[in-house]
Amino acid sequence: MSPWHDNFAPPCPPAPTPSGQGECVINASSPPAVELHGITKRFPGVVANKDIAITVRKGTVHALIGENGAGKSTLMKILYGMQKPDEGTIAVDGEQVTFSSPGDAIARGIGMVHQHFMLADNLTVLENVVLGGEKLYGIGAKARKKINEISDAYGLGVRPDALVEDLGVADRQRVEILKVLYRGAKILILDEPTAVLVPQEVDALFDNLRELKSEGLTVIFISHKLGEVLKVADDITVIRRGTTVGTADPKTATTKQLAELMVGSELPSPETRESTVTDVPMLRVEGLTLTEAGAAAAAPLTTAAPPDPSGAVTVQEIGAGRKLLDDISLTIHKGEILGIAGVEGNGQTELIEALMGMSVPDEGVITLDGEDISKVSVRKRREGGIGYIPEDRHRHGLLLEAPLWENRILGHVTEAPNSKRGLLDPKAARKDTERIVREYDVRTPGIDVTAASLSGGNQQKLIVGREMSHNPKFLIAAHPTRGVDVGAQAQIWDAIRDARRAGLAVLLISADLDELIGLSDTLRVMYRGKLVADADPATITPEQLGSAMTGAATGRLEGTEEQSEDGDAR
Repeated sequence: MSPWHDNFAPPCPPAPTPSGQGECVINASSPPAVELHGITKRFPGVVANKDIAITVRKGTVHALIGENGAGKSTLMKILYGMQKPDEGTIAVDGEQVTFSSPGDAIARGIGMVHQHFMLADNLTVLENVVLGGEKLYGIGAKARKKINEISDAYGLGVRPDALVEDLGVADRQRVEILKVLYRGAKILILDEPTAVLVPQEVDALFDNLRELKSEGLTVIFISHKLGEVLKVADDITVIRRGTTVGTADPKTATTKQLAELMVGSELPSPETRESTVTDVPMLRVEGLTLTEAGAAAAAPLTTAAPPDPSGAVTVQEIGAGRKLLDDISLTIHKGEILGIAGVEGNGQTELIEALMGMSVPDEGVITLDGEDISKVSVRKRREGGIGYIPEDRHRHGLLLEAPLWENRILGHVTEAPNSKRGLLDPKAARKDTERIVREYDVRTPGIDVTAASLSGGNQQKLIVGREMSHNPKFLIAAHPTRGVDVGAQAQIWDAIRDARRAGLAVLLISADLDELIGLSDTLRVMYRGKLVADADPATITPEQLGSAMTGAATGRLEGTEEQSEDGDAR
């Protein structure tokens, strides 16, 4: 039985290739899957999209790239029916359409997988998939059969009865893809789909996309990772400051050329081998152990972790008293960046919360600049010199409905320039917010707009500027460049490197292995709540590090020095 929604036939029949594999053959005269002409969208004080034109060929992966605030998200919300354009037209399969809601877009075979997944953790995969689509195949055996058919047809490997809270990030993403396919999508919009995946998971996703493409489906792929764009895309469209500035052929384009089209500058690199590490310890952690009781003392567990092979802790294991952090010991010196690599859900979040005072460890000592802060409040730790770039900027970094100047004071209410003689100083806080906006290139019409009105990358730059403005002694940087463009990446990396050069100690946690390897002076691997391996950033490769993150190696990892293009070892 076909995995397609009953209302939709496959866009084209598979034809045998020389290898014997079926491959979808698109008629050259077929209309494009999507045509956008003259799309313009205005908001108060901002023109998000201006006269954008994009043509997406049927049965291809079409990459859409651009810096933060360039208008990518707005454009895709228009295509998905979440917003209406002020001007311009949309055509799907050669027919002009008008969408008033996502339901209209879904009815025309368009599905969207958002960067922040829209799944209910306490439900099974089957329940998540059928939610809102009960009329298609019911909620029982017929729905289960359809899910299995789609999963098998596209190599998704999804288990209908698995609880979503027990799934890792990559599996959750496949559930989201299956959800839109279940509803008959022929055109998939994927927003930053590789942002939190390790290299092996990225390769698996790309295999899934090639399978979708071979069946004639069309994928619009939004990403800031230009190397991945060149690897998976058939066509590339670049937008800058809300308008189309060019197209590129991935067969001939380079990451440098794409970066110049996006932001007018070369692709930044996190690579730095200058040593600024001193012999002065700034942060010491000794024997840190955290169980469910300690984690619950400050805040409930919000997300569950992936099961094996990633090794992350599941809800069932936590309930049985499993340690979330198991005898963690580490030292970070002044001028040192210590990077932690690990599949999400292996204890990184719990380590951050313990260091920030958001949870209560069962055992262990935390020392900052020679002072025991193990029982000190979050506020006192902040005042003592801890900066914090959170992994979830919406949950722990911003008040989305508050203006930018109020977000500037979060976590630093009692510190200058926000406070004067113990009282809030709004005038000084506003003035300093304007400085941060200017120095960190936060794209905004003013400091009185809400944080929610900014793109994700500009929200991130505001947070980085806020944390760096207080000259911290120790910085926790959790995924500091997640979802930001190459220009913003360079600014954030430069800010961290400059502070490190001045003596800042940094704990860096990132899903971007190139970032971890490039910025870190020391690398450690976290697996099932333990630090299980060390690696030399000068020699380890992303592939070797990714393998260690799944528990494939412990102890000292020996990498192989690669040669750069000019022949020097790196």
